[in-house]
Amino acid sequence: MTTFEQHRFIRIGGARTNNLRRIDLDVPRNNLVVFVGVSGSGKSSLVFDTIAAEAGYQVNENYPPFVRNRLPRWTRPEVDHIEGLSPVVVIDQRRLGANARSTVGTITDAYSYLRLLFSRISTPYVGESNHFSFNDPAGMCPACSGLGHTMSTAVERVLDLDRSLEEGAILLPGFGNGQYWYRQYADIGSFDATTPLREWTESERQALLYGGTAATRLSTRPPRDYEGVIERFERIYLHTADNLSERKQTVLRKFTNTRPCPDCGGDRLNAAARSARVLGRTIVEMSGTEIAELAELVAGVSDPSVTPVVTALRERLIALTDIGLGYLSLARPTGTLSGGESQRIKTVRHLGSSLVEMLYVFDEPTMGLHPHDVRSLTGMLKQLRDKGNTVLVVEHDPDIMRIADRIVEIGPGAGTAGGEVIFEGPFDALRTADTPTGRGLRERRTRREHRTPTGKLRIDNATRNNLRGLTVDIPTGVLTVLTGVAGSGKSSLVAELTDRHRATIVDQRPLTTNRRSTPITYAGIAPAIRRLFATRNGVSPALFSANSAGACPTCKGLGVSYTDLAFMDGQETVCESCNGRRFTPEVLRYTVDGLTIADIDDLTITDAAARLREPGIAGPLRRIAEVGLGYLRLGQSLTTLSGGECQRLKIGKELTRTADNTLYILDEPTTGLHLSDIDILLELLSTLVDKGNTMVVIEHNLDVIRQADHIIDLGPGPGRHGGQLVFEGTPEKLATCPDSKTGRALRS
Repeated sequence: MTTFEQHRFIRIGGARTNNLRRIDLDVPRNNLVVFVGVSGSGKSSLVFDTIAAEAGYQVNENYPPFVRNRLPRWTRPEVDHIEGLSPVVVIDQRRLGANARSTVGTITDAYSYLRLLFSRISTPYVGESNHFSFNDPAGMCPACSGLGHTMSTAVERVLDLDRSLEEGAILLPGFGNGQYWYRQYADIGSFDATTPLREWTESERQALLYGGTAATRLSTRPPRDYEGVIERFERIYLHTADNLSERKQTVLRKFTNTRPCPDCGGDRLNAAARSARVLGRTIVEMSGTEIAELAELVAGVSDPSVTPVVTALRERLIALTDIGLGYLSLARPTGTLSGGESQRIKTVRHLGSSLVEMLYVFDEPTMGLHPHDVRSLTGMLKQLRDKGNTVLVVEHDPDIMRIADRIVEIGPGAGTAGGEVIFEGPFDALRTADTPTGRGLRERRTRREHRTPTGKLRIDNATRNNLRGLTVDIPTGVLTVLTGVAGSGKSSLVAELTDRHRATIVDQRPLTTNRRSTPITYAGIAPAIRRLFATRNGVSPALFSANSAGACPTCKGLGVSYTDLAFMDGQETVCESCNGRRFTPEVLRYTVDGLTIADIDDLTITDAAARLREPGIAGPLRRIAEVGLGYLRLGQSLTTLSGGECQRLKIGKELTRTADNTLYILDEPTTGLHLSDIDILLELLSTLVDKGNTMVVIEHNLDVIRQADHIIDLGPGPGRHGGQLVFEGTPEKLATCPDSKTGRALRS
């Protein structure tokens, strides 16, 4: 085989990352290849943790160590060999960084074109493009430095006066006893570390917080470089880079007060930049206009000197509109975007790239998209491929499979039951294949009889966000699905519903930020497992708790050693004493049916339910397996779960409740679900409804829409074009509604 022929494929040999079973696979380059399979089958292990990881690692190796330390870190996959890789761009569902200076306009460069337009033809003339930038001293509001708000330390939240320094009186991270900054105050001899701060003098407390003259009056003066607690906190948090980690943002929210800038009123720009106008509008007004409307507005600029600028700006705005984001504005902060919105913006950013022979990797790009908008997405994926790139997509949506040059299915099951290539070929061949995806494409769900509502919940004159005085009744005791294009007002309607009626929200938000939280703790079976080991071995249950007597003393039962560097990102390494097993060697000598307490963590939920048959253990685990999460490991940190997995885990927990007459609200529960798992989800929802509960679901999936008892369709479009009731009634009648985009999708 010639070198040229070799490079027509990404050749993978012996891939065994996570559950992959020594996969050998040739992926054609310059093609659009879609990877399918049930949740947990190994798709992501192959595409992200093997192909993308090796490509990213090899690219990073070309840079010096100083640069590598600032690039995304890739863990090399377990694989014998990979050939034919290109530089990789991963377009995943992670939200765009919540940089205080980042907006939809800045992240897509659309605001750069808008600034250039204003610098050329606005009146009065203000200056060059940077004079309209809130990230440049020439354009930013001097009072808030272009942030649009002012932030000050909430001093009253920093200290617990009833504690001493030894007891953790300074509540900021890194200041507790034994932590990074503690010795800068407790060990310098200027403060009494054992006396509660309430018993200190006011002057001593001022010296602790602010230093300055109060510090010079202390009986033992602090060192010359002494900084008060507030000084240090503000220097590190408020006067440094804006791109803060989620952990640091949480600290800021807890210990600071924020209010709109009194000078610019939140507009970010100085007075001169706010005064200039084009087409009678300021740049602030244009940035706050919906993108779809702005694209039409700037088309009215007729000055030939800026035709190239207007053309480039409109192309970017139209691309955002075509992918279903026309309801956003350029001023929208990136930190407020959902995962699906973030992913679509990343896609648009790369459409303008002139790079070719790149490797683009997408993770379920249809997430959050109405079927009406999926067609625009498919066009963008093909556009990336046709520019000479290789596009790999992990997806469950048949519309994406339909446009693929090749489909690869991993399976047949999840976890240890998956990890094999069970199909390669075109979409037409997949539809006849005897695989989970092939069967899912062929099977049609039987429409059951509609339930009769037991009552109604009224929402009168809702005007939140884009809702236009909407009045609607939500029937109780049935399954109601809220439909409509992204931005049509569905979430706003749900917010009105929860404000007016008590509800249990089962959404995709993370379950916890605690790394010790696992399916064991979430299911509430940890005490039962500890009792089982204690009874079988005749010892105390405390030995089998990673938070108690049996924990590894080095890592305190975490399995990793974590170094808190206060204002810097912490460092985490596998514990050298227990090798990540979390328990002492003595505890690991005790077994139940050949399993140590550490081995329990490695079991999947399905395996554990079969091997640990005690009702208090197996019952809750079966509830989790029923929602399609049987492939999760018992010891897997809940912080690693996707939004869809978090939501399904919450549903599983709700199934164990005996209460009825509960109003449940779910936000796109099919996210991340394989075609075959949607049947399971629908059965679970039906079970909850049949218990006498009311189910309200925001959803784009047509299979779920068809199974609804009642539909409320909002629109007809997004943003200012939405917020109206387009249709309410049964799915069958919705399919005949000529004004509904959802109805058209059902018909097709």
